[in-house]
Parts: sequence; structure tokens; C-alpha cells
Amino acid sequence: MSYRFMRVIVMFDLPSVTSEEKREYRNFRKYLIKNGFMMLQESVYCKLALNQNASTYIMNAVRKNKPKTGLIQMIAITEKQFSKMELVLGETNEEIINSEERVVVI
Repeated sequence: MSYRFMRVIVMFDLPSVTSEEKREYRNFRKYLIKNGFMMLQESVYCKLALNQNASTYIMNAVRKNKPKTGLIQMIAITEKQFSKMELVLGETNEEIINSEERVVVI
């Protein structure tokens, strides 16, 4: 068996208007975290897989646990391709208002 590490990337856009949709969103996110996915960005998660067969198994498991509504996109890429990802960062803002300093206007 060949050990060519892969990354499974799951991107999702799920509705969260009703309480049932919010519950499905939370349950799907918890499923991903519980099963070893790490968050890259909000609604973008990835997981390391041992090879192509393992990545296929992971993707099938995500399909079985999908919510009723919403869009889920998945892609499996090699670890070498994943390592070529470029991170582009903007300037940091240190003037973030603490929760005690926020004023609620009614």
C-alpha cells in the first residue's frame, strides 16, 4: 500500500435562520471537529489522510453526516499541493474594543 499523504478540505455554507438549521450547523461543525478536522478559516476545515483510499473514506463519511440543507464542497489534494498554499496576511489591528468598553445604543 502506498502512503501518499492527502488533505481533505471541506468548505460549507449552511443556512442558520431557524433554530433547526442552527442546530444542524452546530452538529455538522461538531462532527467535523470530533473526527479530526481542523479549522483553516470559518466554514473551511481540513483533515490529513494517509492515502487516496483514506481520503475517499473520509469524504464518504462527511456525505453521510451532511445537514438537510446547505452547500458542502470537498476536495482531496496531496500534502505537497497543500504545502504550497500561500498565506497572505493583512495588517493587524490592535485597537480592538473590549467587551467592557462597548456601548449599546438603544
